[in-house]
Amino acid sequence: MKDDLTDKIVLYRTQDGRMTLDVNLREGTVWLTQKQMSSLFETERSVITKHINNVLKTHELLRDSVCVKFAHTAEDGKTYQTTFYNLDMIISVGYRVNSKRGTQFRIWATNVLRDHILKGYSVNEKRLREENRRLKELQQTVDLLGRIAEERQLAGPEAEGLLRVVADYSLALRLLDDYDHGRLVISDTTGRAGFMITYEAARAAIDRLSQSPGIAGSSVFGREKDGSLKGSLGSIYQTFEGKDLYPSVEEKAAHLLYFVVKDHSFIDGNKRIAASLFLWFLDANGILYRSGGAKRIGDNALVALTLMIAESRTEEKDVMIKVIVNLINKNN
Repeated sequence: MKDDLTDKIVLYRTQDGRMTLDVNLREGTVWLTQKQMSSLFETERSVITKHINNVLKTHELLRDSVCVKFAHTAEDGKTYQTTFYNLDMIISVGYRVNSKRGTQFRIWATNVLRDHILKGYSVNEKRLREENRRLKELQQTVDLLGRIAEERQLAGPEAEGLLRVVADYSLALRLLDDYDHGRLVISDTTGRAGFMITYEAARAAIDRLSQSPGIAGSSVFGREKDGSLKGSLGSIYQTFEGKDLYPSVEEKAAHLLYFVVKDHSFIDGNKRIAASLFLWFLDANGILYRSGGAKRIGDNALVALTLMIAESRTEEKDVMIKVIVNLINKNN
């Protein structure tokens, strides 16, 4: 099995030393067939099949991520397309098999994993300490430059402009530090939204967007698959005991972006529609632009956020919402 920490190959050997396997090492993991797992754990192949089916049925692992077909030369010398299972499935099956060999495997796997976790913790702890030190030094430098710019101790508009750009990164650095340490909170928001987005208004905005260059002519852009768009829009106005669940403009906007991306209401254009409705909602409530006329959230940041939401897990929702709010609140 591949040890990503030391970049060496760690071979599992049974205590009696009799077990040998022709192991496939591809794509950074180990691949075994059901027959090989049957030999490894000294149990019937039907038992392996049962455990694999249970793992997939309970969605502990997803078939597409743990199974693949490789060309395999059988004992008769012929090549067949055979299903192989990766290390995740091997370990899941190994922790289910009720056999002496399965017990030996579990003891071995637990010791290896514990060793890797301890080593990995030491490496990561050292790296994080170094990163935090550099982050604090950079933060102090940025803060100092910001104070100098504020007090106008340097001559010339060019110098002040450069320092202003550098000082602007102070917020980004603080957000990254708060994110890493789980300190992100929702604060400095605008208050109640004056503009309320309805399904009819959103539908009209989507229809206008579908006529824009690069999209016009598409027969599937913005076509709804179900009624989930209405649910997404209604969700941002949820109440609890008579009070808005998301009381500020920023919180409503963040949830609007999140829900429309995640609910995947359209055959095509889900991310573009979500981002457009998000910007429109901010603009209609008067907070899309700063007092100087610049957008509170840049185009690249919006693209990154939309993609992050699309790829994020359900349990990461609260963190994603806090990130969005912190990028569009009054501090930005």
